[in-house]
Amino acid sequence: MQDKQRQILVSNALPYANGPLHIGHLVGYIQADIWVRFQKMLGNECHYVCADDTHGTPIMLRAQKEGITPEALIEAMSREHQADFTDFAVAFDNYHSTHSPENQELANTIYEALDNAGHINKRTIKQAYDPEKKMFLPDRFIRGECPKCGAADQYGDNCEVCGATYSPTDLKNPVSAVSGATPIEKESEHYFFKLGDFEKLLHEWTRAGHLQAEVTNKLDEWFEAGLQEWDISRDAPYFGFEIPNAPGKFFYVWLDAPMGYLASFKNLCDKTNLNFDDWCKAGSDKEMIHFIGKDIIYFHALFWPAVLEGSGFRTPSAVYANGFLTVDGQKMSKSRGTFIKARTYLNHLNPEYLRYYFSAKLGSGIDDIDLNLEDFSARVNSDLVGKVVNIASRCAGFIKKRFDGQLSETVQDPELYAALVAANESIKTAYDNREYSRAMREIMTLADKVNQYIDDHKPWVIAKEDNSDDKLQAVCSMGINCFRLLMLYLKPVLPVMAKKTEAFLNIEAMQWHDADTALTNHKINKFKPLMTRIEKESIEKMIEDSKVDLEATPNETVVTGPLADDPIADEISFEDFMKVDLRIAKIVKAGHVEGADKLLQLTLDIGGETRNVFAGIKSAYAPEELEGKLTVMVANLAPRKMRFGLSEGMVLAAGPGGKDLFVLHPDNGAEPGMKVK
Repeated sequence: MQDKQRQILVSNALPYANGPLHIGHLVGYIQADIWVRFQKMLGNECHYVCADDTHGTPIMLRAQKEGITPEALIEAMSREHQADFTDFAVAFDNYHSTHSPENQELANTIYEALDNAGHINKRTIKQAYDPEKKMFLPDRFIRGECPKCGAADQYGDNCEVCGATYSPTDLKNPVSAVSGATPIEKESEHYFFKLGDFEKLLHEWTRAGHLQAEVTNKLDEWFEAGLQEWDISRDAPYFGFEIPNAPGKFFYVWLDAPMGYLASFKNLCDKTNLNFDDWCKAGSDKEMIHFIGKDIIYFHALFWPAVLEGSGFRTPSAVYANGFLTVDGQKMSKSRGTFIKARTYLNHLNPEYLRYYFSAKLGSGIDDIDLNLEDFSARVNSDLVGKVVNIASRCAGFIKKRFDGQLSETVQDPELYAALVAANESIKTAYDNREYSRAMREIMTLADKVNQYIDDHKPWVIAKEDNSDDKLQAVCSMGINCFRLLMLYLKPVLPVMAKKTEAFLNIEAMQWHDADTALTNHKINKFKPLMTRIEKESIEKMIEDSKVDLEATPNETVVTGPLADDPIADEISFEDFMKVDLRIAKIVKAGHVEGADKLLQLTLDIGGETRNVFAGIKSAYAPEELEGKLTVMVANLAPRKMRFGLSEGMVLAAGPGGKDLFVLHPDNGAEPGMKVK
């Protein structure tokens, strides 16, 4: 029985029009595109919208630097973004811009509704001001010495060395990142959204199933701290929309950016017969779902629902956050060539390789995923080429040459075919719940069964036997039918390959319910290669093209693979080696590092002195296992700046990695501070 049709508006986080897309951005867009394609295959009414996020100081300053208008900059970037999305088969129903008449109208309407309802507050504040550029400076455009630890060249809102947060006015020796001038303090009247007015509503909304459990738990910290008023205004000069009846005051980019979802949909409504109010005003019975990165949860799970509720619009049905992307286990790096732009990838590799690999890694949570380039190549070659495409290539030639492309009138192995059909419901549930990795595992398990069927029946052997035509046609037709089902299940992930499959099989666009019916007594077309293997040289060329700086950044720690894959570094002299001071250290305290998946924070006693060290050993040890134990550390390593704080040394570790990582020193009478020789 067909499920009741759902009506769903889906949006993706808006890419900022200040730079190109990279493969880390694509995690969220590919995740959402797969979900939308799946919903459409089910027959649901699903509208997928996005837009470029175009306002703010960085856009204004980059345009000035390039000697063009902000409008020219965002237009060029929009073309680049849309070309990348198209080539990665991310198929928006409408792609727009936040610098649009629809968005300005919505921003004004929503602001005026909030103001009339008493949710806007005005007060005078002091801000850093660049006297040369004659502009107020956002926090990130002020640099100076940290007021807590004294570290130089830190941002105006937080220190990357000690992790402290502060006001820009607290920085020592501040300078403008725009002109180099010393900022002065200047007063200005600003407009604030009273988020606290919606605390009760938000407390209920965030616990009503609209968010992932991890996100709801994280929001508790902000509720405990109290919901603060949100500054929604910026002073001229600023590229954005001027606030109604407030000359020289502009909406802060984070106010009108989420409105870009609604503006893009309104633009779509104006081009079609959709009714904007039916979908977006309070009381709508439609669904509205946002796919975002986990770094912008605060705006989407607190400010955005409150702004919508306070202005007469409907709140989101769900906000789904995804994690970040690492490459080969580490943050994307320009020096290692793993900071890969979308276009650089496209210049060397099939985009559906990445769509499949991301799918094989993505679950419904907000965990980060890793693009391991060796595993990427092996998995795509094994699963897509070696398993799925291989089924068609082993059967199609016989059908075309011996039977003029005609499939048999029956399914040769009804039991196997029924098993593939029966998996439909489980795979459907996995897609709907965004458990793509589970769906991919189930599909590849089915592919293994089909390949085993072909291996058992050996059509290449049957073809040489006398009077074997009926058997050969039946076996190969069975293989083609199974291949069709596998490609139907993979279609949300591999839309380009699915379209080629539809042409090969001489069928209409596959829909989810097509799994119920086999292709019998049906004529197919000549088989053409659907996907080729990933070649190592293509990955190497992509990495080479991505490198910005061939020299690793100073103090960078790189975890390397097996010796065979990683040449020995240039040799050092004995004198260099003797400079390394290894000391016994007692682990006084160990704890988790918020926001880090692999690190533990260790307080080490090296004999009358303690050091703070971040060690990537979380996979092997719980903090409570370490406290009171001995280890060995490099005591004379220069401190290293990390975003979590300052690491004042390095713990020695041995082993292949994961749980097999060993850092403890035998307690054989050694004392903290003793030198290791």
